[in-house]
Amino acid sequence: MSLFLSVIRQLAEIEAMASSKKVITREEWEKKLNDIKIRKEDMNKLVMNFLVTEGYVDAAEKFRMESGTEHIDLATITDRMAVKKAVQCGNVEDAIEKVNDLNPEILDTNPQLFFHLQQQRLIELIRNGKVEEALEFAQEELAPRGEENQSFLEELERTVALLAFEDVSNCPVGDLLDMSQRLKTASEVNAAILTSQSHEKDPKLPSLLKMLVWAQNQLDEKAAYPRINNLSTATLEDPAV
Repeated sequence: MSLFLSVIRQLAEIEAMASSKKVITREEWEKKLNDIKIRKEDMNKLVMNFLVTEGYVDAAEKFRMESGTEHIDLATITDRMAVKKAVQCGNVEDAIEKVNDLNPEILDTNPQLFFHLQQQRLIELIRNGKVEEALEFAQEELAPRGEENQSFLEELERTVALLAFEDVSNCPVGDLLDMSQRLKTASEVNAAILTSQSHEKDPKLPSLLKMLVWAQNQLDEKAAYPRINNLSTATLEDPAV
């Protein structure tokens, strides 16, 4: 992990190089990396941030005990993951109830999130063939919100369009019935709960890896150096000359 952080920080040095591509040997590159000191405490916080944000309760607790990282409230993670799982399983009413048990203000202050949860409820009714119930729900619960917000109305119309097709495989809005739609809604709820608990809604690690890829692409224009091509192993590969 420290290797990822170190590579990113090489960009500032390479920017000062001449326009001709410089070849940096593995020995030179590793010396540069070793000269950059990163505290173990910071690395532990980065790992814990990922485990907590993504909801890996058992792993977070074991890592806390092994690393001595600051105490975490496991109950809040468990409750948040229960909400996320409910949405992923299509139990949207249960998810809404659980969110309100956690903090009623989450949905009260986030009309877009509440609409998307209600939209997901409508999708689940359509998925289960409850046409009349779906139409009634759309008219009573979603249509009034659509009248107040044009984007909501467009999403509602797109969702109701599912009812016009017997074969959803040929439906232009059939993607709403994909698992990816549930995951999208679940992620939105998860982010809202994290924000309400004063946590960052996205883990830092994926952003760090994106920065690494961007930094290496920038460095490629200025130098040949031992590159990390496989992020899962973080193996340095000798520069191509």
